[in-house]
Amino acid sequence: MSYFRLMFRSLISRMLLLTTFSVIVAQITSSYFLVNQFAESEEKTVLLNANNLAENALSTISFFQNLPLQYRHLVLEQLRDLGGSRFFVSLNSEKIMINPIADSVLKKRVIGTVENVLKRRIPSKNQLEIEFSDPDDLHVLKNDILLKDLPPSWGAYSLIIPSVKPPVLVLQVEIAKHEWLYLAAILPPPYLLIDKSIISPAQVITLIFTTVFVLVFIYLLFYWQTKPLKQLAMAVSEMSIDLDQKPLKEEGATEIVDATRAFNRMQQKLQRYINDREVLFRSISHDLKTPITRLRLRAELLDSEKQTNAFNHDLDDLEMLVKGALQTVKDTDIHENIQPVEICKLLEQISSSQPDKIKVITQKTLPYRGKPLALKRCLANLIDNGVKYGGTVQVSVNDSAESLQIIIQDNGPGIPKDELEQIFTPYRRLHNDQEGYGLGLGISRNIIHAHNGHLHLINRDKGGLEVIITLPRIYKSKNRH
Repeated sequence: MSYFRLMFRSLISRMLLLTTFSVIVAQITSSYFLVNQFAESEEKTVLLNANNLAENALSTISFFQNLPLQYRHLVLEQLRDLGGSRFFVSLNSEKIMINPIADSVLKKRVIGTVENVLKRRIPSKNQLEIEFSDPDDLHVLKNDILLKDLPPSWGAYSLIIPSVKPPVLVLQVEIAKHEWLYLAAILPPPYLLIDKSIISPAQVITLIFTTVFVLVFIYLLFYWQTKPLKQLAMAVSEMSIDLDQKPLKEEGATEIVDATRAFNRMQQKLQRYINDREVLFRSISHDLKTPITRLRLRAELLDSEKQTNAFNHDLDDLEMLVKGALQTVKDTDIHENIQPVEICKLLEQISSSQPDKIKVITQKTLPYRGKPLALKRCLANLIDNGVKYGGTVQVSVNDSAESLQIIIQDNGPGIPKDELEQIFTPYRRLHNDQEGYGLGLGISRNIIHAHNGHLHLINRDKGGLEVIITLPRIYKSKNRH
C-alpha cells in the first residue's frame, strides 16, 4: 500500500489516475447505454422478421396440407431443384430431434412470436415443434442425417449459410399421422439471439487504445504545464542555501507565471535585505576596531595599574565579541554555488589530517546537492571538537531515499543535559581554554539549517557525545537522473 501512495504522490500521476478512472467510467457508461439502445432496436427488428417468417411458414404449411398426397414429393423435388421457397422443406415419417442452441431471453421471445402466429391457423390437435439449431448440427430428413452431409444443392436455395453461421429456425408440424412437415430457415439479419455483453471485445480494444491515447496526451500536456512548477519548487528549496540564484523564467500557465513573479520579487527583497544587513554589520564591526584601539592607548596613560588592567580586560572582551561577530558572518554567509557533494570523500579529506584519531565508516552514497565549502567547514568543526574534547572520533554515514544522516561520536565527557540546547548560543563555552570564541557549534547548526537539515546533540549511555546531522534529500529525483 505504501508503494502505491509513493507512486501517486506527484501531480502528474494523480491526474493520470483520475483521468484513467474518468475515461473508463465514461466509456463503460456510454457503452452500456449504446449497447442497450442498439440491442433494443435490433430486438425489434428480429421480432418483426420472426413475425414475417412465421406468416410465410403458415402459407407453406397450408399449401402442403391442401396438396394431394401423390403430388407432395414431386413438389419437394421441384423446390430442391428450382427453388421457390425460403424454407428447406421435407416430409418425414418421424419427428426430427433437434439439438437446441443455448437459451436466451430473445430466443424465447422469437419462438413465442412464431408460435402465436402459427397457432392461429394450425389446429390444436396438430403437434407443433419450434426450435433453433446450430447450422453445423442441423438434423434433416432423419435423426442420423446432418445438413452438412447432404449435397450442397439440397439447401442451395433456402439454407445458404453465411460466414457468421447464424442459428437456423426449425418448424415441425404433424399434418397427418406419421407425417411431419419439416421447415428450416435462417432469420434475416440481425442475428441477435445470444445475450449481448455490456462491452464487446472490440469495444474493450477501443477502450484500451482510447485510454492510452488520452493518457499519453494528458501526460505530455501536464508535463509541459508542470515543468515551470517543478522549477519553482526547486528554486524555493534551493533559496535557503543559495539566495543569489538567478531569477526564474516566467513561463507556463497564468497562475504559475503569477507565482513565479511573486517568488522572484520575494527573492529580490530578501537579497537586498541580506546585503544591507551584511554591509551594515561589517561596517559596524570594522568601525569598532578604531575606538577599541584608541581606548587601549588611553588606558595605558592611566596612573593606576589596576584600572589599566580592568580597562584592558573589558577591551579584550569587547574585541572578542567583534571578532566573533565577524567570524560568524564570514563562516555562515558562504557565497558559493550549489553543486553535488561527495560526503564520503569530504569526510575522508577531513580525517586524513588525523587518521589515528578519526575513524570514518562509509558506504555507497549518492551525491548530495549543497555548498561543499560550508559543509566541509561544518563537519570539520564538529569533528575537531570531538577530537579536542574526546580524544578519538568515529563518523558513520547512513543514506536513504529521504535523507542523508551523518553521526559523529566521541569518547569525551559529553555535555550536561541542561546545556544541550544552550550550547548553540553564541559565545557559550563550557571550558576555560583560550582557543575559540564559543561560536563553532552555532555556526555549524546555522550551516545545517541553511541546507534544510537538523543537528542534534545526544549524550551517549557509555559516555561521550553523539552529534546527529540529518540532511533531507529534497533534490533526490535530480540526483538519480
